[in-house]
Amino acid sequence: MSDLLEHISAPGDIKNLNLEQLGQLADEIRKCIIGTVSVTGGHLASNLGVVELTLALHYVFDSPRDKIIWDVGHQSYPHKLITGRRENFGTLRQLGGVSGFPKTGESEHDVFDTGHSSTSLSAALGFARARDIKKEKYSVVAVIGDGALTGGMAFEALNDAGRSLNNLIVVLNDNHFSISKNVGGLSRYLSQMRAEPSYFRVKETLERFFQGVPVIGGGLAGALDRIKGTVKYILMQRTLFEELGFNYYGPIDGHDIKGLIDIFSKVRLLKGPVLIHIRTQKGRGYKPAEENPGRFHCVSSFDIRTGGIPRESGHSYSDVFGSEMVRLAEEEQSLVAITAAMKDGTGLSEFSKRYPARFFDVGIAEQHAVTLAAGMAKSGMKPVFAVYSSFLQRAYDQILHDVALQDLHVVFAVDRAGIVGEDGETHQGIYDLSFLGHIPNITILSPCNDWELRKMLRYAVLEHRGPVAVRYPKGKSGILPGIREPVVWRKGLRICRGNDVTIISAGDMVETSLCVVNELKKKGVGADLIHARFLRPLDEELILDSATHTGCVVTVENHCVAGGLGSSVLQLLNEYGVKAGVKMFGFPDTFVEQGKRSDLFRLYRMDADTLAQDILVLLWEADSRGPGIRVL
Repeated sequence: MSDLLEHISAPGDIKNLNLEQLGQLADEIRKCIIGTVSVTGGHLASNLGVVELTLALHYVFDSPRDKIIWDVGHQSYPHKLITGRRENFGTLRQLGGVSGFPKTGESEHDVFDTGHSSTSLSAALGFARARDIKKEKYSVVAVIGDGALTGGMAFEALNDAGRSLNNLIVVLNDNHFSISKNVGGLSRYLSQMRAEPSYFRVKETLERFFQGVPVIGGGLAGALDRIKGTVKYILMQRTLFEELGFNYYGPIDGHDIKGLIDIFSKVRLLKGPVLIHIRTQKGRGYKPAEENPGRFHCVSSFDIRTGGIPRESGHSYSDVFGSEMVRLAEEEQSLVAITAAMKDGTGLSEFSKRYPARFFDVGIAEQHAVTLAAGMAKSGMKPVFAVYSSFLQRAYDQILHDVALQDLHVVFAVDRAGIVGEDGETHQGIYDLSFLGHIPNITILSPCNDWELRKMLRYAVLEHRGPVAVRYPKGKSGILPGIREPVVWRKGLRICRGNDVTIISAGDMVETSLCVVNELKKKGVGADLIHARFLRPLDEELILDSATHTGCVVTVENHCVAGGLGSSVLQLLNEYGVKAGVKMFGFPDTFVEQGKRSDLFRLYRMDADTLAQDILVLLWEADSRGPGIRVL
């Protein structure tokens, strides 16, 4: 049997395949994805579940003329394999390689950049309305999972699309699974729909019957419509989607290629909005992923034969956060934990088991999570919202309006702050300081090791009053022995003393900065190393004293330069008229691409060796310029 996948370079290549060949191609795609992800890491289970769906979509629709938009996008690997990226697929999620998400700059078949959930419906409706205004002819298909459908933005789009006359096809990929177990009323509703196939069989029979009755005058037609509606209501109330204005079809087996091709061929000819509800199995075709889809949602490299996933030695910051939350809950009865479908990712699994009555997973609904926390704080509870930095972006208005404006004691545990690596532009957590730092009443802390994370979280929950964020990076927690100072309001920490340059950093960059200090020392340069600890408000006294003494200030941060630690330090020195040169090291005004964290730090000259070299050059240049407030 010949290898079909190696002959597929564009979607048109699959249109002449028969059903047996399409089944063979599905198997080859799964084998390719498993083999690649076992080496590069990536989103496995979700992609294995949509292979037949992807093939059917490209068999019926004509990409890129027809627009296929993948919500979140971490299920786009089969799509990438049949749209010209098979030969480079081994570079998945690597620096300069194939993105793990749809990327318009990568292929004409990726018509919209995605990475965060619940966006596809709004984007697709935008395409549909632009098409109709321009009187063009093409289909628009949005593929969204049941987990992503819990996002408020998805409901806003459904409400708008359902009342429109625009032709739009929505494919609801129902695998009964998000990163964490689906929760809420919609999940229960979809479960009920899965359990009621009889309704849909009867519905189809009735529709065929009524369509076949000869129409004699408008009165009979109206009567038949009323009878049809009455019978439908008796059997089961209309689906939510029908009430919103969609023509609904389903549930349909998402692994039946023939059935999928048949339904897509029919609905592409229909007028108005259509929703097709398909059921798929996450992890299909690879037993370890079928049995544990959560574990294989996003994985590092693994052993294909056993499904074994190696664990890094030591504890991650998420693990440390989770264990400390359990300890705090034992002491503080008013403590509650909130997450937005990220129980496992944020380290709250054990908390949810120990204190189920004080744990709230709201689904993919960050805006709701923040205002929920605000309401609980107003009622005397101490809510901690654990969320990835890149997802907290969605709740800016709620942070400002519902929390900070009322100065409510809500703790934001900002996980994955800084560069996250292989997930790329949509997931880099390098903007949270920029959008949190200018909001009145908010305090921001950044621990440099696991001990500090525990103490800062404890301070935030038990001692602080008002909104407070504790930001910490992805991966293994730092060690930095000897840094065990108590957490005191707005106080930073001087780690090393020196006369030539002040280096100010925080979080995981403190360890890097300490390496820089040691390299500078070898060159006869003494550095005053300050760990800010509090990014807002800064320890003004400590920073001003050091800057005045050395006359040269360098900031080092795992964040974009604009609006970050360096910007705050520069503003402080300017306010007090301190005559010192300032150089800010961080990530530039650009979207940082995918790649291993170590590769990205080297690429952007943020590794210890390069930082030391650049600082030496700066000091040499500064000697010839004289004092003054300036950006070096």
